[in-house]
Amino acid sequence: MKHFFSTRVRVVLIIAVLLAVALTVIGSLTHMSLPDMVVKGVLTPIRSGASRLVESAEQLYNYMFEYEALAAENEALKEQLAQMQDDARRADSLSRENAYLRSVLEIKSANPSWELVDSYIISRSSQDWSKTFTIDKGTSSGIEAGMCAITANGEVVGLVSQVGTNYAEVKSLLDSSLEISSTITSSGYNGMVQGGYSTGMDGLLRMNYLPSSAVIRNRDQVVTSGSTVYPRNLVVGYVVDAGFDDTGVAKYALLEPAVNVASLDMVFIVTAYDAG
Repeated sequence: MKHFFSTRVRVVLIIAVLLAVALTVIGSLTHMSLPDMVVKGVLTPIRSGASRLVESAEQLYNYMFEYEALAAENEALKEQLAQMQDDARRADSLSRENAYLRSVLEIKSANPSWELVDSYIISRSSQDWSKTFTIDKGTSSGIEAGMCAITANGEVVGLVSQVGTNYAEVKSLLDSSLEISSTITSSGYNGMVQGGYSTGMDGLLRMNYLPSSAVIRNRDQVVTSGSTVYPRNLVVGYVVDAGFDDTGVAKYALLEPAVNVASLDMVFIVTAYDAG
């Protein structure tokens, strides 16, 4: 036991001597005293950790500041985009209104005897919304049953069928109960136009009673011939096909309507015009 203790003492003394020598050498090389080396040895890891903590805090602050700046910029861009979209909608609305006013002026200047009442479509038939709709004007505005409805471009829309004080129902030209005396402008051939669904072809019109010798071309324009109901030269549609009827004696033509009734939001009712 005594021998073992002496050995341990000698080992400790040797380590102490070696450590003292090492510290002396390091001190002579770095010109630092033993206390300085001990203090720095203890504080250096602490300082290093504190430095890393400060750097992390700075990075977090910079990130948060940059995030807030980006969020603010994003909100500003959203507001600018919303304003631009609103401006575009207003410009589009003004453009449509100007086009509408120009069309009305053109119709009135070309047909000074016409009296027109503008009206908005407020509902459509639940059974077939492309063939019957209701407008927001009625007898209080001078509208009566049997008056025709047109667009601002002078295209046939249909005929007023029922009227109330502040509303009226309009049958569109797609309804087979309507017959419109019409003319093919390029050739002068006359016939009667009806809603096309009676032919089994929804969305088209059929022009009947054309001469068997009639030369009919695709995209020929068809207009109203003029009557006590429809003024002359309203655009009805354009030829897309032709053939002989069941008798083989007369021809017919299929027409694409000049106006897409389903897309309309307003129409004009012709309340008076010079039929002569």
